This record gives sequence, C-alpha cells and structure tokens, in this order.
Amino acid sequence: GMLGICSGCRSWGTRADQGVRPTTHNGMSKVYLVGAGPGDPDLITWKGRKLLALADAVLYDHLANEHLLDLTRKDCERIYVGKKKAVHAYPQEEICAMMIQRAKRGLTVVRLKGGDPFIFGRGGEELEALVEAGIPYEVVPGVTSPLGIAAYSGVPLTHRDHTKVVTFVTGHDVPAIDWGKIGQSETLVVFMGIASIREIAREIISYGRSGDTPAIAVRWGTRPNQETVTGTLATIAGEIEKAHLKPPATVIIGEVAGLHSKLAWFEKLPLFGKQIVVTRAHDQAGDFSERLRSLGADAIELPVISIQPPEDPGPLDRAIGHLALYDWLIFTSVNGVQFFIDRLDRSDQDLRSFKARICAIGPATKQAIENLHLKVDLMPKEYLAESLVEAFRSERLQGKRVLLPRAAVARDLIPTELEKLGAHIEVVDAYRNVIPEDAAARAHEIFSAARKPDWITFTSSSTVKNCVAVAGRDALEGIRIASIGPVTSETVREHGLTVNVEAKQFTMDGLLQAILDAHAAHPA
Repeated sequence: GMLGICSGCRSWGTRADQGVRPTTHNGMSKVYLVGAGPGDPDLITWKGRKLLALADAVLYDHLANEHLLDLTRKDCERIYVGKKKAVHAYPQEEICAMMIQRAKRGLTVVRLKGGDPFIFGRGGEELEALVEAGIPYEVVPGVTSPLGIAAYSGVPLTHRDHTKVVTFVTGHDVPAIDWGKIGQSETLVVFMGIASIREIAREIISYGRSGDTPAIAVRWGTRPNQETVTGTLATIAGEIEKAHLKPPATVIIGEVAGLHSKLAWFEKLPLFGKQIVVTRAHDQAGDFSERLRSLGADAIELPVISIQPPEDPGPLDRAIGHLALYDWLIFTSVNGVQFFIDRLDRSDQDLRSFKARICAIGPATKQAIENLHLKVDLMPKEYLAESLVEAFRSERLQGKRVLLPRAAVARDLIPTELEKLGAHIEVVDAYRNVIPEDAAARAHEIFSAARKPDWITFTSSSTVKNCVAVAGRDALEGIRIASIGPVTSETVREHGLTVNVEAKQFTMDGLLQAILDAHAAHPA
C-alpha cells in the first residue's frame, strides 16, 4: 500500500503516530519481511523505519537490534521470537502461524529479521507459508552482516588488487558443501561458522589453498560490543578459541582480510565498547544517546525521571491569565519552557500577552525560547542558580514582578535571593519529576548483568536521588560517575558516591566532553 510518515519520525526516539496506513486487502493487512541490518540501528532502511512506525505487531529476532523497537507506536505488539541457537523462543512453524493469524485479523505485521531476509535468514520459507495462506506480503531488504562487517572492520569484500569473486556460504552443514570448489573463492564469507571453522579450514587447505591466507572473525559486527579476531586460514580457529569468541560471528577468508589493520575505523572510535548509562527522561535521552553511539559507546538508557504536568495546574494557569503584569519571566530548563507553553496554548492567551523580559539558564533553555521567536534578555555566564542571581544584581529589581515557572520541589535559592534584591517573585509549578514505574526492574537488569557498565551519567540532583532509590547505592559502586555540574556532584557525594568527572560547561555537551577527556587522559 501507499506509505506516509510524519516529519517527527526523522529523529531517533520519536514515533510516527500519524500517517497513511497501508491499505488492507480483502479484510487483511500485509505482512512485511523487513531486514533490520547487521546490528547498528542506524543501518536499517528508510522504508523499514516507516513500516516499524506503522506496525500493529512486530515479530523480531535475536539478531535485530532492540533499539529499533523505539520506532514503533506505544500500542504496537512486540513479540520476541528468538532464533538464538541455544534458545528458540518459537519454532519456525509457530512464527509463521502468528504472522498469518494477525494479518487475517486486519493487522499490519512486521517480521523484523537480522541482516537481510533472503541471505541465510529463512525469509524464503516464511514467504512460502504466507503464499500458501493467501496473505499479502512485501519484502524490504536489509544490510546483510558481511556488508556491515566490511564497512565497520575495514575489510572490503572486493578490491581491484585482490578480489574478483565473493562467495557467501553457511557453516552449519560442513559435509554438504563442496569445499574444493567453494574454498577457492578469492573472498569467502562463512556465515554462522565459528563452531566448525577448524574443520572448514582443514578442508579448504586440503584442496590446495594456502594456510597463510588472511582471515578474520567478527562477532556482533557494527555494534558497540563488536569483537574481532584476526589470523590466517591455518591459525584462525585457534585464535577464535583463544579469544573465547562465541556466536553470532562471521568469518571472512581472503587477501582483503589483511586490510583490517590498515582500514579499520569503528573500533578506533574514542568511546568504542564503553557501556554508558543515561539516566535522563526517555523523551530527552535520545539526542545524548545518539551522540554516545556515534562515538562508539553502548548507550544504555535507564530513565529514572518521567516529566509530568503538575498535580495542580491552577497556579500556573492563573499566572498565565495575568501574564501582562510581570516584568520578568525566568526559565531554568527546557521542561519549564515546554510545560509553560503547553498551558499557554490551553488558555485564551497567546504570545502577544508577553510584556516581560526573559531570563534563561543555559543554551538549551535559551534555544527553546528562541524557537518560539522570543528574545532572551538575560542569560548568566554559568548554568547555575547562583550565577543567575549574580546576573540579576546589575538589574533594577526593586518592586519588579517576577514569574518563575519551574519543577515542583526545586531549590529555594533563586526566589530567596531575588526577594532580597527587592523583587516580588511568584513561583509556580510548571512540571514535576516522578520515577517511572519500570525503573526499578530496568535498573536491576542493568546493574545485575555479568558486566557492569563503565559509566553512569547524572544530569541533575533528581537523577541521582531517583537512581539510588531504584537501584540502591551499592549497585553503583565500581561504576565511574560523570556529573553535569557542582550541584549534581554534591548530591552524588551526599549519597556516599564518588564523582569521577564533572563537566566544565554545565551542559550535555560539557558532560560528553568530560567523559572524552577522561578517556583521552587514560585510554586504558
């Protein structure tokens, strides 16, 4: 059918809740076999992203990156169907039956498969079942794992000086393959072959291929936990065993494998392989997580804050009703701006009611105001309440009316100090921070894993308090802590924890730079 998508889906973490639904066919919707790509969620096709945003149900594999599920609607049914060798959550026949049943109910079904559906993905079998059941379908190709590995490991599958032939082969059934013929391919890609690579290598060498031919094995290619083992056709099996490399992994044999050390870039990224916990609210974590991933890190989102409207919006609504009476408006966060504007939109007032001068803490808050085509009249040099008070000392506040819409249960420093300067300040709750219901379970999952995260980032005192509340202080021991500024750092220390790095500029950019500086100073 025709596809449509809202412009909001162009960034990670947002969903297309609107758009043209795929048209039904005889009361049924289509099943879409979608290639999820090799692991990096950014490598899914644009069409695949659109379909995920429109799906009523998604059946996804072990090899499909779960970050892609963030692209689905909140009411989308998500079903993990396994295909991990040791744990088949559902047999193939039942997976086909689940797709067919949902399509017959008129649902749009996405079958999300790692890599490409038609490259050792059993996509053909699933389509045959759909054809027999009379279910309409489409296939959306994906980046298959060897292409992802080639790009992220510096191993071009073709090269003018080395390769004119590339062969893909499965390592599942060694006796069924004519290794005398297949093994001589200039570039040989062995899917799912690390368990049998010793036998495969022996076969290939027995047919005359040099044991000195370069070889490389890559596990979880294109992901932050990508593992690479290099060697030769004669040694690669031993190197894999020595490194304890486990499936899923792909082996590439050929002269091009020798280019890895020269052309690799992914594993050289400054934060490659580092697990970094992001504690921001879900709606605000996306940009920061994406920047971490672009630097090679595994961004693990643990939202310990959910931003909600105030329990009683009455005081804010009354302030908006008298907006023209204020001389100053002070915004201390992007959330304050967004929730203030939301209540303004619900009122009979609009931006024309603004008579006040505007003060903002921090560049992100300033940008949120400027996005409304409003000018910021005052911004302190540092992004702290203390700095804001200092900035107002040069203003004549005697008798001025000041409105401060902010989080419930915030510090009293700003209103107290501005009142000393003669201002009449009105503080209203614009929003409140609550702990998400699933935060404790998510924290247990993260901190009880065999490998503890390398870093945890805190962007406010609330993120510290809430994280300790859901995870317990002991769970954070041994994890390096990055703080956005001195107030947050003090809260960390009050809980008996150590701040390893603190941002020099109290922004998300500053927080990221502090982590980068720490790794530059101590790469190990």
